[in-house]
Amino acid sequence: MNSGHTISMLGSGLIGLFYTMTLHKFQSRHTVQHVFSRSAERAKQFAADWHIPKYSTDKRTVIEDPDTDTVIIGIPNHLHLEAVKMAADAGKAILCTKPLGRTADEAKEMLDYVEKKGVYAAYLEDLVYTPKTLKSLDAVKKGALGKVLWVRSRETHPGPHSAWFWDKKQAGGGALVDMGCHCAEIIRNFIGKDIKPVEAMCWADTLVHNIPAEDHAIALIRFQNGSIGQIEVSWAFRGGMDLRDEVAGTEGTIWLDHFLRTGFQMFTTVGQGGYVAEKAEGDTGWLFPVGDEVNELGYTHMFIDAFAAMDEGREPMETLYDGYVVNAILDACYASAKTRQWEPIQLQDWRGKEIKETGRVGDKFVDDKYDLIKEEKMPDGRRKLILKDKETGEVIEKIA
Repeated sequence: MNSGHTISMLGSGLIGLFYTMTLHKFQSRHTVQHVFSRSAERAKQFAADWHIPKYSTDKRTVIEDPDTDTVIIGIPNHLHLEAVKMAADAGKAILCTKPLGRTADEAKEMLDYVEKKGVYAAYLEDLVYTPKTLKSLDAVKKGALGKVLWVRSRETHPGPHSAWFWDKKQAGGGALVDMGCHCAEIIRNFIGKDIKPVEAMCWADTLVHNIPAEDHAIALIRFQNGSIGQIEVSWAFRGGMDLRDEVAGTEGTIWLDHFLRTGFQMFTTVGQGGYVAEKAEGDTGWLFPVGDEVNELGYTHMFIDAFAAMDEGREPMETLYDGYVVNAILDACYASAKTRQWEPIQLQDWRGKEIKETGRVGDKFVDDKYDLIKEEKMPDGRRKLILKDKETGEVIEKIA
């Protein structure tokens, strides 16, 4: 059994905190040995809080530390490309936060560079690793829902914690690139990551905040097999963070509520005496605390998979290629928001299936004359069939 990995952590903000908390509390074999922060004061405090031996404001020093074998990238989006290249040059394993790049071209440059250098890399998309999602994906893969037809993924909250998120140049966009990247990859996992996304339709606008990027967006993604994904994001949702997914198939449905309705509700007039949950807007009245936040958000299982894959010489569930596909989807969404029409998803490198496009599953066979459209039981106990005549196309109803 591997004794554990030593980590250089780039970033001491919320994501660096969650990553380090997960590793040190729940993945103690893998420890952060060196932390980078742009603030010397923050670097020193973060290291002290988490018993990290070394800290620095110099990325290269932290990345090239000979005592570490893995670099976790949890810094702003515009710094990912440089950090990935530096880590690959140093021969370190790379675990990069979402989104991989600000654009598909930037993501592709990272993907190509890492593959050329031959170093291990994983894409840290935590929300596909939540316990509920993993169990749901297993059920879908076993056929519980039949063919997945439609997936809706929603992430909304009152807005990010750090200033750089609100800067379009640094982030690459607004709410869509920040949270839509989660939604797009959740959708891909349920529909099938080997099914090609072909086009997108998107509305994105700034409704509340005085920023050049969008604080709201809704997008549709059409896949080559006819399935549809739906993204909903907002940086102005009041009441905390709302994470929900819905999956509809020919044989079943899954509804997932990850954060606001987890079965833990509390009312207090004086406050609970500390931190409630990420993006919570207050600490009095009705509260929705989260029992094990990093686990509920998928970080625990994400790191289990990332390090196990590294040790076993296999690909993790989420790769840099997945990050590239997500960026390509978001690029098409942004293009559509400008043109107000369906825009093609441009994939220079597609590694999945190429199938004949179809949006139709096909009606169930009844006999030589009719196809079954729908069967239902009426209030009086009768069984009604809606049938289509194979020859004429006429639709009729019949009591069985």
